[in-house]
Amino acid sequence: MEEEKKLYPFKFCTLQDDYPWGSEEFKLADLGYRDSLVREGWLAGNSLAEVMDTYLDRVVGDNVYEYYGRQFPVCVRHLRVRGRMPLRVHPDDETAAQRYDFLGKEKVWYVLRAGADARLLVGFRRDTDAAEVYAKCMDNSIEEVMNVVAPHAGQCLLIPAGTPHAACGDVEILEIGESSPMDFCLCGWGEEVHPDEFDTALTLVDALDWIDYRKFQAKPADGKKGDAPGSERLVDLPQLRVDRIPLTTALEISREVGPFLLYSCVKGAAVIRIEPVAGGPKVDFPLKAGETMLVPSECTVFELGPTERDTLLLETTVVRNDADPYINPNAAPTLPDEE
Repeated sequence: MEEEKKLYPFKFCTLQDDYPWGSEEFKLADLGYRDSLVREGWLAGNSLAEVMDTYLDRVVGDNVYEYYGRQFPVCVRHLRVRGRMPLRVHPDDETAAQRYDFLGKEKVWYVLRAGADARLLVGFRRDTDAAEVYAKCMDNSIEEVMNVVAPHAGQCLLIPAGTPHAACGDVEILEIGESSPMDFCLCGWGEEVHPDEFDTALTLVDALDWIDYRKFQAKPADGKKGDAPGSERLVDLPQLRVDRIPLTTALEISREVGPFLLYSCVKGAAVIRIEPVAGGPKVDFPLKAGETMLVPSECTVFELGPTERDTLLLETTVVRNDADPYINPNAAPTLPDEE
């Protein structure tokens, strides 16, 4: 029976949205309004939500499933900015759950490329307050109090909940974040905001009581070693764990149990090699620059190797040892009532 087949590494069809400031490509999404389709293999054409509904903890691992249920917990987007994206902010998990029945949106921006005019607006350059921020968002002068970061390729920036942020100029970013639509639009810089980019119910006024108005202090990378040889742990949160792996030689990955693994290829190319049937022939799953691949929890033994020089990967997973008391993994999936 098909449900007894062993799961395999998935790549997904890219979903692209174009905006006046550039474009965003969903490399992996389980958001309802954006849901990735498996590209290849015997599950090709199935959405990530359908795969989660059928295979549950076999995809994400026991602990992740106990916490998130059928919701795949991570979203990966490629942002290509050629102008100035609207200023946005996201809530933490507690605020998002209590007010909107969604996950929050802790996120990481990893800079893939930056032109000479690129800049990131992240947090405030000084302490401010709701009154000043509201007034400056309304008259489009909010950049005057924003903290400006000059980006460079390879830079990793954690954007905590409550931190207003935007990208400007010529810059490409890989955004890895919680699987949530909770981006609130604060300011469109006097330009009309595309109606598909934000939920119109998520407004500046709604965000004023949970924005972080303190002077922004960038959190440096953890600096710890990652799990793979030679890797660096960039982010270690309950919601996200991100390692950077310079893949110079083939790695043998063997784990008895564990959560899913996402591999995003930043540079070069790689291959994931597994045995679909124990003792049978190995099958290669190639991964090129710009692609993201999901290795399900069920794939406990595989080989990860470079097929080009200077290959660089980002490995993302979620490590949770606490079950969410608000989620019943056995409940049928439901959507919020439409107004």
